[in-house]
Amino acid sequence: MSIENVLWDLDDDPDGNVLHCADHDVTPEEVEEVLANPIATDISRKSGRPVAFGNTQSGKHLMVVYELIDSDTAYPITAYDVPRRGRS
Repeated sequence: MSIENVLWDLDDDPDGNVLHCADHDVTPEEVEEVLANPIATDISRKSGRPVAFGNTQSGKHLMVVYELIDSDTAYPITAYDVPRRGRS
């Protein structure tokens, strides 16, 4: 599933998703890279929200937690670098 539209809060909103991702050293562009081309998806055990895993051009392997607004629009909650999953 590829997400085409990503909803972002204002850059300076202290409770917004831009700063929440920045707290984990992740940019909006990196989040959009992963959502546009995830290599795996799952459900967060902690929040029950959908998550997407993917690689960025900067070399990070991210997990993006988001809310699905409609079939191609997402609101990212947070994102952070995670270890790559091993291959079976």
